[in-house]
Amino acid sequence: MSDLSQLSPSSLWQIFANICSIPHPSKHEQKISLWIQSWAQEQGLSVKEDAVGNLFIKKPATKGMESRKGVILQAHMDMVPQKNNDTKHDFLTDPIRPYIDGEWVTAQGTTLGADNGIGLSSAMAVLASADIVHGPLELLVTIDEEAGMSGAFGLEAGWLDGEILINTDSEQEGEVYMGCAGGVDASATFTLENEAVPAGYESFNLSISGLKGGHSGVDIHTGRANANKLLVRFLLQASREFGIQLTELNGGSLRNAIPREANASFVVASENVEALKTAFGAYLSTIRANLHIVEPDISMLLIQPETFEQMWTQACQNKILLALNGCVNGVVRMSDDIDGVVETSLNLGVLRCKGPKFVALCLIRSLHDDGRTETEEMVESVFTLAGAKVEFSGAYPGWKPSTNSEIMNIVRDTYQENFNKIPEIMVIHAGLECGLFKTEYPHLDMVSIGPTIKFPHSPDEKVEIATVGEYWQLLTAVLANIPEKH
Repeated sequence: MSDLSQLSPSSLWQIFANICSIPHPSKHEQKISLWIQSWAQEQGLSVKEDAVGNLFIKKPATKGMESRKGVILQAHMDMVPQKNNDTKHDFLTDPIRPYIDGEWVTAQGTTLGADNGIGLSSAMAVLASADIVHGPLELLVTIDEEAGMSGAFGLEAGWLDGEILINTDSEQEGEVYMGCAGGVDASATFTLENEAVPAGYESFNLSISGLKGGHSGVDIHTGRANANKLLVRFLLQASREFGIQLTELNGGSLRNAIPREANASFVVASENVEALKTAFGAYLSTIRANLHIVEPDISMLLIQPETFEQMWTQACQNKILLALNGCVNGVVRMSDDIDGVVETSLNLGVLRCKGPKFVALCLIRSLHDDGRTETEEMVESVFTLAGAKVEFSGAYPGWKPSTNSEIMNIVRDTYQENFNKIPEIMVIHAGLECGLFKTEYPHLDMVSIGPTIKFPHSPDEKVEIATVGEYWQLLTAVLANIPEKH
């Protein structure tokens, strides 16, 4: 991590190095929260914590800027915990190990946490600086953004004073975000039915790995393969042709990450083993040929473990595999209003055997409530027909763009002044917290900016060093350009 100290701006990168050293996966933010509070106190800043665990830090305006509108810098303190299969890492106890890789900073075998650690670092560096000109400043640091947005859901009225909120959770330099998708979690639960494995059957484990994965919002249009869908397709074919019967099926780890790995266990009659192996090889060759550009490292492994004694009944298996195979996945519809932006998507993110139950978890995103509702109805129809119990939870609203946004205009003009080009004004197909902030603070004028972060929510996550400096230059210049209060 000492390598990061040579990067500019040094104050931001040093804070980020400290953040990397403290475990902070979603739902386990206690250590990072205590560190932030201690840091604020050392800086002589006012800090408080609300009932759900969000932090609020205040800094007075610099001299001569007291009459400017109050600005809230906002970031989340949690990170997505994803690692490569061959990486030994405990996200509850082990530090992230960032390193400089050419023009990028990435991590050794795990997610980096630049989402949203760089944004949090930038806000803290602003508060620590004695040289940056700004009006009244607040920092809102939320919990659990990546796993349910419970911090944003729990934000109460009366804690924030500012009129302008700058969200630091965007991931493309040169783009200014003024809207985002809403979302909802979907779960489909099946009751498993088992029977004894008859004589003359052999047991197998089948796994798929080597996929890129990524963010189920900003990467959903890239054509990256979903490990769950690839595995289910083969299992369904093998069930029909060779009579395999499953004993277990698991895949993915987070509903908001495109699944990179999946695995199944099954039994098959001995006389069908050789034909099954041939079909397995043919299927692997087919998907490698079809996906070689976007997924060059697909791996499938078929091994024979210890003997299984119980297997799913054919009727139970058919219901589950047919529903999973029929479940929509990926881009559902592109936006008619904003060129090149996904309107609605679905990620079949997690498959999990839990005792006598089998659960499939999806995340639906849409820029429009009706698009989200339509996709909910499709998911509910497919899984209900298969006999599953379907539930929806954690719905959060989108952030509707405002063409009259003062802060958006300020950011656009400031960007043009500093870089001699006009930034793209965008809507992001991801769940920023801004839509939820509008519930208790409808007056807030909001914008979202950030550096270029590639492949968040996967171990390939990396942040482009040069764009961190450009983002920092923009952020500090915007703070100097905040207008007077009316």
